[in-house]
Amino acid sequence: MKLLVLTAIVSLATATAFSSRQTRRRPTVDLAESHAQRPIFDLPGPAMPPSTNNPDSHTQSPAGTVVLSDVMGRDRAINIFAGSVRDVESVSRRLDDEQQNSTVLAPLNSAMDKMPRKAWEDPQEYDTLGSEAYEGSEGRDRAQRNIRRFVEAHVVPVHPWKEGERVKPVGGDSEIWWEEKDGTKIIQPGDIKVDSIGSSVHNGQVWLLKSVRDYSS
Repeated sequence: MKLLVLTAIVSLATATAFSSRQTRRRPTVDLAESHAQRPIFDLPGPAMPPSTNNPDSHTQSPAGTVVLSDVMGRDRAINIFAGSVRDVESVSRRLDDEQQNSTVLAPLNSAMDKMPRKAWEDPQEYDTLGSEAYEGSEGRDRAQRNIRRFVEAHVVPVHPWKEGERVKPVGGDSEIWWEEKDGTKIIQPGDIKVDSIGSSVHNGQVWLLKSVRDYSS
């Protein structure tokens, strides 16, 4: 009998404790206080710029100087010639050097398409060496020399280039100059018309030509 009474008492105490836990109210949260405790970088709004006193903050450097090598490939009307320029390291370095001024005489694609032969071909080499003139490593060297001669014939190592000023192109022995007729620039010798002036940058200009200069000599 005592055992039954003790068991009933224990069961009643357990039930009371469980009920008390179930009905216990959670503490009220103060939303304003909770919001105020959030880190400031979690709050909406524009980000603050980095402190200038922070040694780890990165300061953007000024934009670099735009040079001829930056703009040669932008005009699709001369992209054939621009591709040839990239194949000639000495000229590419010159156009990339902001200390060396140049006037680039860039033939239009239409002018390049009208050439009787490729810029890297030399009829005399075909006459001497035959159809295999540009085969193998020696042939590639000959082609590279020819493309270099072609490109250098179209780069004048001055800017500004004044009317009537006689200048030897890069790598050339013969002087060239230009004159204006009826509002059009004409490069001499050869009566080569300048279609338009392309890019003007820190170290020179790009002139778009309607025909190709004679680079055989």
